[in-house]
Amino acid sequence: MTAATSPRLVLTLSCVDRAGIVGAVGTFLADHRCNIVESAQFGDPDTGRFMMRVSFERLDRAPDLADLSAAFSAIGDAFGMQWQLHDVSVRARVLLMVSKFDHCLNDLLYRYRVGALAMEPVAVVSNHRDTYQLAASYNVPFHYLPVTPATRAAQEAKLWDLFEETGAELVVLARYMQVLSNDLCERLAGRAINIHHSFLPSFKGAKPYQQAHARGVKLIGATAHYVTPDLDEGPIIEQQVERVTHSMSAEELVSAGRDVECQALARAVRDHVERRVFVNGQRTVVFR
Repeated sequence: MTAATSPRLVLTLSCVDRAGIVGAVGTFLADHRCNIVESAQFGDPDTGRFMMRVSFERLDRAPDLADLSAAFSAIGDAFGMQWQLHDVSVRARVLLMVSKFDHCLNDLLYRYRVGALAMEPVAVVSNHRDTYQLAASYNVPFHYLPVTPATRAAQEAKLWDLFEETGAELVVLARYMQVLSNDLCERLAGRAINIHHSFLPSFKGAKPYQQAHARGVKLIGATAHYVTPDLDEGPIIEQQVERVTHSMSAEELVSAGRDVECQALARAVRDHVERRVFVNGQRTVVFR
């Protein structure tokens, strides 16, 4: 087998499930001198949808990305696919949002710096100034966009302009403690990830870990999900839990909660930027 001539590519697709999809994709790649490195697929009997992710290399004399895309469009049309081809070497451009709690932001930026997340942070946006120095330490532009109920529409207009100007393809709410409007949620559908405390939709409002401590919980957790107009109820990408005991104080639960929030959010962002997440109705399919 000859060596690959370009970085690895990823094909993602979703369509109505029917016979012949896997065969058509495999034959196409072989015919165009591409070598499959990793492949995963799932047919959902509940929704009737089929999802597939294929990572592959181009061999000698293989078409380039543009020509492969043009050639694959015939298969995409034949099966009614929603599909994309991605060059793995091109990092996803990510806009990060935060309020005052900076643990998730710091974790994501550190993972970016050491190469653990294939993303390119294009901006940090906050309604407070607290994380300015943190963003600056990573050479990421910081944008202070304060917001009140009266200024929310204007603030979100500036945010949307920034999203487009930076070429961002993903927004990460890294403990951004403001509710996005329904309009902005719909614009960012499938392109915004949030993290919330608890692996169940409980203990909402102020001081959730203190509420959990008062109820004597034995597990705490965090859920990373896509943002929708339904607060904290979007399709779930990743969840993390931590066992706790009666001997732990509320402050110790807060500390443990920070850790699981960071882990859940980082894994969700990683899966998204690696094109492993498929929205499937109210759920997601995540190929790992």
